[in-house]
Amino acid sequence: MPENKQEAQSDGEPLWRQNVFVLWFGVFMTGVALSEVMPFLSLFIDTLGHFSKNELSFYSGAIFAVSFLVTAVVSPFWGKLADRKGRKLMLLRAALGMSIVLFLMGNVTNVWELFVLRALQGAMGGFISNANALVATQTPKVHAGKALGILVTGMTAGNLIGPLFGGVLATFFSYRTSFHITGVILFLVFLFTLFLVKEAPRPASIRVARVSTKTMWQNIPNKPLIVGLFVTTMLVQTVNTAINPIISLFVRELMQHASDTTFIAGIVAAMPGIATVIAAPQFGRIGDRVGTQRMIKIGFMIAVIAFIPTAFVTSITMLMFFRFLVGISDATMLPAVQTLLSKNSPTEMTSRIFSYNQSFQSLGSVMGPMMGAVIASLFDYRAIFIFSAVIIIINATLFHFTSQHIKPKTT
Repeated sequence: MPENKQEAQSDGEPLWRQNVFVLWFGVFMTGVALSEVMPFLSLFIDTLGHFSKNELSFYSGAIFAVSFLVTAVVSPFWGKLADRKGRKLMLLRAALGMSIVLFLMGNVTNVWELFVLRALQGAMGGFISNANALVATQTPKVHAGKALGILVTGMTAGNLIGPLFGGVLATFFSYRTSFHITGVILFLVFLFTLFLVKEAPRPASIRVARVSTKTMWQNIPNKPLIVGLFVTTMLVQTVNTAINPIISLFVRELMQHASDTTFIAGIVAAMPGIATVIAAPQFGRIGDRVGTQRMIKIGFMIAVIAFIPTAFVTSITMLMFFRFLVGISDATMLPAVQTLLSKNSPTEMTSRIFSYNQSFQSLGSVMGPMMGAVIASLFDYRAIFIFSAVIIIINATLFHFTSQHIKPKTT
């Protein structure tokens, strides 16, 4: 018994378990902070001035997207700093920075102040990526998959609960109070991380992390596939976020300006996340049997089937159903993309590959709201769903060609 206990201690098991569960809460609340504004962002912006429909759509898209744009730009800098100074320090920076910025959003007086604070929110980001990196490097390999899987559920649950959380707070309190409450919760994340997360020095991991990009690509046997998966992730995220800035406006239009628009918009925004949480584990097991490439292609088909009819919905119930179907398509595609990336990346470069994939996902989060806002201004809210279907068809075509280049993974 003592030997087994000692072995568990040397294996780092108590340390990694504590890290995982503390960081799960942090990742969860980060997901909430990033997604809670979806049901009421455009409605909040509408209270900051007198805007036409086109102006409101444009400002909503720009303010929603700027956070992700800044994240995509500054992430490499924070990544290099994390390699030198430690990932826990970057977690503390991100949690405290987001806490302050979110709290200040509740005090803005015009649309430009909100725009600047959303940009600062993106600049302060990096909690999720550094949480994944810390857990991946501090967890024994035999437990790494389980630990990272737990973090993924935290992020997904945060993105799922965020719109509902934001919608409920905005309905029962106010738009501004919802920012204040979220800022306080993120400060708690900062305190939990400060006192409960432990990071042991890992020199070997740091040396691997500093391998140059040129060397990294020389060691990848399936470059066309990897790049294709990056593009797949970016375009899936583009269509997922295209409706976000104006979702509350579309719901308000369908409900003919009913009083509970914010709450209903929160439920609608949460539908894809609910479907993904329910379906992803089952589809993951199915993918192991039928093949990950086939699952991605099935996901493309489901997405097209979901987006085209959404352009013609006449009720909130129909909108919820087709948004749920979009989540089903995500549940088939996104885990399969992650699996293909893992299988076709050299082991020592897996974390670098996943960080690049995250950058492409951030680019999709920028492109989606901006394109959605432009299309809503030029045409109508409903045209966004036709646009999304076209993007999915293009995505499927590109994936068909890039996935033909798979070679056996070198070890």
